[in-house]
Amino acid sequence: MNKINKHSFSTLYDIASGISTTKAQAGHGSPFVSFSTVFNNYFLPEVLPDLMDASKSEQETYSVKKGDIFLTRTSETIDDLAMSCVALKDYPCATFSGFTKRLRPKATGIAYHKYLGFYLRGHLFRQSVTNHSIMTLRSSFNEEIFALLNLYLPEYKQQVKIGDFLYSIEQKIKLNNAINAELEKAAKLLYDYWFAQFDFPNAEGKPYRAGGGKMVYNERLKREMPKGWQAVAFNEIVEENKRPLPDGMDKTGLLGLDLSIMPGNTMCLNQRGNAKDFNSNRFRLSKYDLLFGSIRPYLRKAGFSTFDGVANGTIINLRCKDKQDYSFALCTLTGNGLFQYADTRSRGNGTRMPTINAGELMGYTVAYDQKIALAFNNQVSRYWEMIASNINQNFELAEIRDFLIPLLMNGQVTVATGEAAVTEVKTPAVPTASGAKTR
Repeated sequence: MNKINKHSFSTLYDIASGISTTKAQAGHGSPFVSFSTVFNNYFLPEVLPDLMDASKSEQETYSVKKGDIFLTRTSETIDDLAMSCVALKDYPCATFSGFTKRLRPKATGIAYHKYLGFYLRGHLFRQSVTNHSIMTLRSSFNEEIFALLNLYLPEYKQQVKIGDFLYSIEQKIKLNNAINAELEKAAKLLYDYWFAQFDFPNAEGKPYRAGGGKMVYNERLKREMPKGWQAVAFNEIVEENKRPLPDGMDKTGLLGLDLSIMPGNTMCLNQRGNAKDFNSNRFRLSKYDLLFGSIRPYLRKAGFSTFDGVANGTIINLRCKDKQDYSFALCTLTGNGLFQYADTRSRGNGTRMPTINAGELMGYTVAYDQKIALAFNNQVSRYWEMIASNINQNFELAEIRDFLIPLLMNGQVTVATGEAAVTEVKTPAVPTASGAKTR
């Protein structure tokens, strides 16, 4: 068992407050570490998603450098206070939010930044923060709390092994997410090319519309579409898939999905909960079910399930009448046109909270051709299997990571030389929409 050493936080790090900004400064200028970026990430992203207009002197005072630790300074609850995020590189010209604190190392060779990225999100440190937090109307992390906190660290070389091993798991999860994003992008690009621009391959393999294919005006769609195509309501392609749970069914161990953990703007639904957390309005959920968030459609929550389990009734569950239409239905369900339609319909239903039901959703009208839908499905159906596999692998990796973190941190488990890396998993090359373009 490795020796664990106690260190005072204040002897290892200097603490600094972030920059005070106005709304006029936001959205342009230099990279910016926001409260949400710190709260939602163990490590700062390669590219910071936010910008803030800051002067040269402010960029120097509120700089962001490799090894810096950022902690959320204020929160509505203690549980969300002092959530950490670590910088793995220098971010030139970047500044950080006044709603966070920056901890900058005073020395090297004592605390390894990748190790700290996981340690500070672990139970031991989180419990220490809770014990020393001040609760008024809001929780607040300040210098007094900082002075009371301690770090319990193994020898530096062991920190490096542990930190690099855990970080390799994190990198594999990120790689899977990046692959999924590219798969979704490729499918949607091809869908737009074939079903919005109507440049699907003609009999000669050339783009239909661009190659002079016959177009006819459709009164129902209020636009032109290829000759021979149909304007169909979505309910001709899909049907509601509402299956109540049997009375008294044991939900122990069942996975669950509700609107609160359903991500927006992606068909890759990479969050899941526990079915026992749903007290009512629960329905069966099967892998590859088509799902759409019925409340506030403008949040753009739609995609497909990657597991069997339970879904809350606020999620509309659909299935294809013909499996060959699956990819067409999924891309239609997660497309801009249907989201805009659902948002408009939900705002006109007279309720305080915009809501759409399955019947209204399936009233959406779309241009359709059975032969092209089949060809599209043959081209991209494997994408959904790859996405589901990557998401499920990520959950397995996260479970392994979370199981190992406390054992590694307290010395019960060690990382031997040569083991501090996750074995590379070969992933098929990400397909692209060959020849696709946008107008």
